[in-house]
Amino acid sequence: MIHAPETAHARRARHRLWLVCWAGLTLAGCRGCRDSGEGTPTPAAAQHKDEPAPHESLPTRVSLSAEVAKAAGIRTQPVTAQYLPATVEIVGEVAADPDRSARVTARIAGRVASVHVREGDRVRAGTLLCVVESLDLLRTRAMLAAAQAREKSASENAARLSTLVPSGLAARQEVLGATAESQALQAEASAAAQTLNTLGASAAGHGSRLELRTPIDGVIVSRSATLGQSVEPTHVLFDIADLDHAHFVGRLFEKNLSRVQAGAMAEIRLNAYPQQVFVGKVESIGRQLDPMARTVVARLRITDEKGAGLLRIGLFGVARISLPDAAGPDSDPSEPALAEPRDGGSERPRAGKKLVVPLSALSRITDRDAVFVRQPDGHFEVHPVTLGRTASGQVEILSGLRAGEQVVIDGVFTLKSALLRSTLAEED
Repeated sequence: MIHAPETAHARRARHRLWLVCWAGLTLAGCRGCRDSGEGTPTPAAAQHKDEPAPHESLPTRVSLSAEVAKAAGIRTQPVTAQYLPATVEIVGEVAADPDRSARVTARIAGRVASVHVREGDRVRAGTLLCVVESLDLLRTRAMLAAAQAREKSASENAARLSTLVPSGLAARQEVLGATAESQALQAEASAAAQTLNTLGASAAGHGSRLELRTPIDGVIVSRSATLGQSVEPTHVLFDIADLDHAHFVGRLFEKNLSRVQAGAMAEIRLNAYPQQVFVGKVESIGRQLDPMARTVVARLRITDEKGAGLLRIGLFGVARISLPDAAGPDSDPSEPALAEPRDGGSERPRAGKKLVVPLSALSRITDRDAVFVRQPDGHFEVHPVTLGRTASGQVEILSGLRAGEQVVIDGVFTLKSALLRSTLAEED
């Protein structure tokens, strides 16, 4: 076979083909390197790159001089093991004590001329609430004045006639008639005066103005009176309640009726003030059972001992009522928890001896329950703790403390503030 000689154009085309093939093989090799992880970071590496740096732990020790600790009133006591009483827990809400509350009505038809208090004001018995102007009051006072005037005239006439009887200038019958008329007018005047007294108006007063005053010490819970408002005798213008001594009302399961008695003490925590413990006392247990829920109403007296005005009608919370059969050495720690729902008064199981500290020792640090423990060198150390039941101002410590350790029970706020200052200083 005779081959024609290769031209220059054919040589250039073949060379370009070899260049294209070499470039394709090179690119394929690079992609293989990237797929094998040699060219870009792995997903795990990228994940670690995007993760934020771990948060540095907060300081756990606080140092205070002896002078500062004394001035702050810091006081400690050793952790001890105690028996906590069995309790019944019920959910309820704050309500006004019927014996320490009042509703002030208009008592008479009229118009509100002035209002002297606002909702939320604290008032004393006799404080002026508002003034009502009433034509009916004006008429009643006019009737009283007229009856008193006629009664005076009739009385004087009867006295005059009685002096004329001996001389024969007046008959005995005339004297009796004048005396009867005087007594009738006296009764009419007395009725008008009693009407004014019922309205709370003075018989010696004048005009159409009726002053409405509070009958008890307390707080203006609600006010519906407005200036210029027309009112009727049945209109309630003010609700007043003594909220320093209120009621906590919840429901108790029938199975606990034999165990909870009037007079039993309780600790009440309200959702609005989770760190505040209110002292309660069972005042009454209802006589009517709810046939559906199988519960009765339990009414506890709750007291704001500090008078801080914290109690509000309608605040929800939990009451733990101490039972008379408090846990003791013979109690069975393995007694199972009851499965009743909490809002009907579920019983908390009795426990054996547990480490306990006063509720005043607790604090919240970095979203955990914790206490401050005094160390032998005088420093105060933060100990996170796991809490158990509470009763009689004490709380069980399930973990985080050992018996005998000195926990701070007074001055916790000072130590927590010092801890925060040291944290900010380290960040700066």
